[in-house]
Amino acid sequence: MTPEQTTERADALLDLGRPDEAAALLSARLAEAPDDARAWAALARCHNAANRSADALAATDEALRHQPEYALALLYRATALRGLNRMPDAADALRSAIRLAPHSGYAHAMLGEVQSFRALRGEEGAQELRQEAADCAREAVRLSPEDPAMYMSAWKVAATVGDEAAKDRLEKAILRLDPGHAFALGEQTRKAAAVPGARAADTADRVADALATAPQSHTMRDELDSASYRLLRGTRWLALLCLLGAALGLDLVTGERELPLPLGQRLWDVLLLAAVWVLGALLRYRKRRRGVRLTVRSLLGRDGWARLALGQAVGVTAVAVLLLLVPWTSTGIPATVFWIVLVTTLLTMYVDRPYTRQMFKQARQRRR
Repeated sequence: MTPEQTTERADALLDLGRPDEAAALLSARLAEAPDDARAWAALARCHNAANRSADALAATDEALRHQPEYALALLYRATALRGLNRMPDAADALRSAIRLAPHSGYAHAMLGEVQSFRALRGEEGAQELRQEAADCAREAVRLSPEDPAMYMSAWKVAATVGDEAAKDRLEKAILRLDPGHAFALGEQTRKAAAVPGARAADTADRVADALATAPQSHTMRDELDSASYRLLRGTRWLALLCLLGAALGLDLVTGERELPLPLGQRLWDVLLLAAVWVLGALLRYRKRRRGVRLTVRSLLGRDGWARLALGQAVGVTAVAVLLLLVPWTSTGIPATVFWIVLVTTLLTMYVDRPYTRQMFKQARQRRR
């Protein structure tokens, strides 16, 4: 196997996520030719991929010892130094790489990330570091306008200064180049879901469509869980509507209606409650994307809050049906039941908020 074939095979193994096998292949090559700078640089890439920053730094030392003007080795050296949290040294290595390869968008992008991180942690000359980071990000995009990774680096730089408009613009640019980019798709979907007044059903469908494009995105999986939970939580409003319908049917507020109601009237009122559920929940659920329906079922199996929401909706509706079907002769008992169920449900809905659920989740994790 020629030296070129060895490094190409090692690169292929790295692309497959097998850095240890690639490193073993390169180590065998270096045992035969210890002055092969390209093999040393490829070995550094393997160590960086496996988060062995110290070993990667040593490999780049060897590569640069045999070929001092090796820009790629300097890039791998900067990656290793970042892993060791030696940011000023990483910046120096990247400047050297840019001097040797001024048209490398990756080198400019990486320098922008390093300098923005240094500014974020408050190193001396933070303003100058931020300016250099912004300049590097723009240059990286100019040099490689078709590479989503350059826009992603620019996004990181914008994130360190909280430039939301720039972040949004860069996310859209990334999606124009790569419609399935998981991170950009997740961010854009999350923003759309957070728009005030966004309906839970529409949000769930939108997230499901995005997740179908990037199925490995954990962000969108969480967003779909959240939107699906909002759908389940909304069933309690349908149940309360049924409960209020029962109260109006029995005239529990004024108590002026003659009781008991005729059987036909009671059955008609129950039919109206059924229509509320068919129109408000069943048809809406059947119109949702298949991914949304599967997530709702999954959520019911693994989330106690989701089961509580749906269970309470079913229970409140059952109480409403019971209030209508029983031939009450006075409003005393049904009015008492109505107010107890109404107040209990509203209190539960008040407690069942994202902040409260997060507190319970954290407490459960601490107990573990």
